[in-house]
Amino acid sequence: MPLHFLLDGAVSPLADTPGAPRPGDAVTLTGQEAHHAAAVRRIRVGEEVTVGDGRGTWLTGECESVSPREVVVRVTGRDDVPAATPRVVLVQALAKGDRDELAVQAATELGVDEIVPWQAARSVSRWDAAKAAKGTARWATIAREAAKQAHRAWLPEVSPLATTDELVARAAASRVLVLEPTAREPLSKTSLDATDPRDIVLVVGPEGGIAPQELERLADAGATLVRLGDSVLRTSTAGPASLAVVSAILGRW
Repeated sequence: MPLHFLLDGAVSPLADTPGAPRPGDAVTLTGQEAHHAAAVRRIRVGEEVTVGDGRGTWLTGECESVSPREVVVRVTGRDDVPAATPRVVLVQALAKGDRDELAVQAATELGVDEIVPWQAARSVSRWDAAKAAKGTARWATIAREAAKQAHRAWLPEVSPLATTDELVARAAASRVLVLEPTAREPLSKTSLDATDPRDIVLVVGPEGGIAPQELERLADAGATLVRLGDSVLRTSTAGPASLAVVSAILGRW
């Protein structure tokens, strides 16, 4: 499979607008992406690669020139991949060490559409304003690299740090499923309608679990408590595991 690269810069530089790249046109990788392509992946002139914008545009092309500062790709084919619906969202509680980052990486590879960091009551890691900006930027970088590795046409959005109040408000317009080991309903038995446009929001707690008052508030707002099995998964694996189950229920896998 050809190596995949993402254009730096605008949100959707390849969108289907006048002047958008078509077969025969050239696109240019610059900055870190060009350096990674030339110096790390060591692509060569004539090698086939794919290039995307992270917003659904997928180009196939051949490298015309390669240097650490600039890689020029001549486009030979183009596909426009529609966004997934319903969107699947992972609300990942902040966790100590790199466990939350591991969840972000795996969830991106498995097809998540949005990732929301959550300051849960039992989160050991705490983000103030400065840490929140740095943390979300770090998660976005992890998601970008994982999306490239997985050859995804769409990059998942990494949203700002959320509070429990914001999750409760979101439950009014979304299908919220809270991962809770003591829940009676298995996630695998949950009814999900692929034609329902509402977001499917998977909520994963921190190492110590979701606090009882948080579970109560989310349930009162319309969220459904579900479990994955008899064992208790780490916060780094519960989200990716639930994404796999949901993808199967929706018929994406």
